[in-house]
Amino acid sequence: MKITDHIHALKIPFNIADPSGQKLPRFVYCYLIYGKKIALIDSAVASSENIILGYLNETGHGTEEISTAILTHSHPDHIGAARRIKSLSGCQVAAHSLEKAWIEDVELQGKERPVPGFKSLVEGSVHVDLTLLDGDLVDLGGLTLQVIHTPGHSPGSVSLWCAEEKTLFSADAIPIPGDMPIYQDILASVQSIQRLKRIEGIEHLLSAWDGPRSGSNAYLVMDRGLEYLQRIHKAVLRAADGMGSPAEIDPMELCRRVVAEMGLPLHMTNPLVARSFMSSLTTRLTS
Repeated sequence: MKITDHIHALKIPFNIADPSGQKLPRFVYCYLIYGKKIALIDSAVASSENIILGYLNETGHGTEEISTAILTHSHPDHIGAARRIKSLSGCQVAAHSLEKAWIEDVELQGKERPVPGFKSLVEGSVHVDLTLLDGDLVDLGGLTLQVIHTPGHSPGSVSLWCAEEKTLFSADAIPIPGDMPIYQDILASVQSIQRLKRIEGIEHLLSAWDGPRSGSNAYLVMDRGLEYLQRIHKAVLRAADGMGSPAEIDPMELCRRVVAEMGLPLHMTNPLVARSFMSSLTTRLTS
């Protein structure tokens, strides 16, 4: 999908398993940016290189033209095909320093953050050649990507601002109301979205788990994401009332209560969402 003359979006479907083993359809967006150099933002899941490199060829470019693969964070639906793409293209892989350990050792990630079907989603570990920090600039020749550290979803999550195209790549920083809420730190998530809202002149908002948004809709999506986090936070505090101290609370029981109160799908009662909800118990949010 062509967003601008220089930016193209690829929607890549995949499946994850819920706690019962049932397969749930999901998707993730990754992006090709055509400057004098070509950058890939995220690599989706294992085997996605077939879609990504096929699209690259359809637009008249070769695999070897990819200069940089920027991984916005280390979760499997973002790094799954990175190893294969680097092998085929010879590109450098870039990521924030706080995500590097899980990208370079996916076995470690699988142990510390078990996800059903993890090994089928990630081809393998890949070396990070370029460590990104907040404020860094990635020069693509005529186009520049500014790195914005947006922790919350994960400690080293980054978003990318392309001023020339007035385009913000937000990765998983902005939750979608009603969708699975996955984050490690709800306060950091709120602060990251608030920071992104302060960017003036966004014409295209390109997320990893939502379709492209344009114009005022970009800022509306951020407002709705903040409202969703506030609703979750309040629901968690209500559900936790009477359950004891944070150390005494059973995360899965808390998750069941919050999912039921908010009317969310039952498959959201899982350890990753439970861990997200637990972060509200040590956080104070202001509206």
